[in-house]
Amino acid sequence: MEILVILSLILFLIIIPGIRVVNQYERGIVLRLGKFHRTMDPGLRLIFPYFDRMIKVDVRTTPMDIPKQEVITKDNVTVNVDAVVYYRVLDPRKAVLETTNYSYATSTFAQTALRDITGNFELDEILSKRDEISSQIKEIVDKQTDKWGIDIENVKLQNIELPSDMKRAMAKQAEAERERRAAVISAEGEKAAADAVAQAASLLAKTPGGIQIRTLQTLEKISTDPSQKTVILLPNDVANIIKNIK
Repeated sequence: MEILVILSLILFLIIIPGIRVVNQYERGIVLRLGKFHRTMDPGLRLIFPYFDRMIKVDVRTTPMDIPKQEVITKDNVTVNVDAVVYYRVLDPRKAVLETTNYSYATSTFAQTALRDITGNFELDEILSKRDEISSQIKEIVDKQTDKWGIDIENVKLQNIELPSDMKRAMAKQAEAERERRAAVISAEGEKAAADAVAQAASLLAKTPGGIQIRTLQTLEKISTDPSQKTVILLPNDVANIIKNIK
């Protein structure tokens, strides 16, 4: 009977409190009396209660928003830029032992890198070279977080907010460009139409009876419209004589 009581006490005081479940997407960092003991893989695990402490670390890819940062560009324009960082814990031991909060540390360093890198570009370059800027930020942040056991998988710039006066100036510039293109297209159309009319007139002049046929076609079109005007047609021979009179 006494043996059963002792076994029950051992079960409830040592075994049951020491049972831990590590999920598939986690790793367990075990500290024994404050010192690193081992890393536990997923599954049902047992630690020494009262002596061991387990810290679970998520090793999945985690998206992290970088808050909006005020940046002064190389050409002295103030813009607000935010981004998203995708990171993953490669070494849970380093992530727990090398920094107090690896997620916060990564976010803070990414904010600094975002301001530093975008500040080296002009506004037009920031708008047109997002991928290049993102790659540079990723390279710098990944190099720093490597000692924390963190892998930066990707960095993407999200929103680039321009000052209101800059937005108005860009809108006017875009409108002026649209008007210029419309004028060019209209002029090209008029030129093409004039060339076509000139070619048609030349062809009619070279074709015997062409002008008369075209004249009759024109009369046929206007005859359906009631008009108070009287049209007098001269034979072509008479028109040529009149034209040749000096």
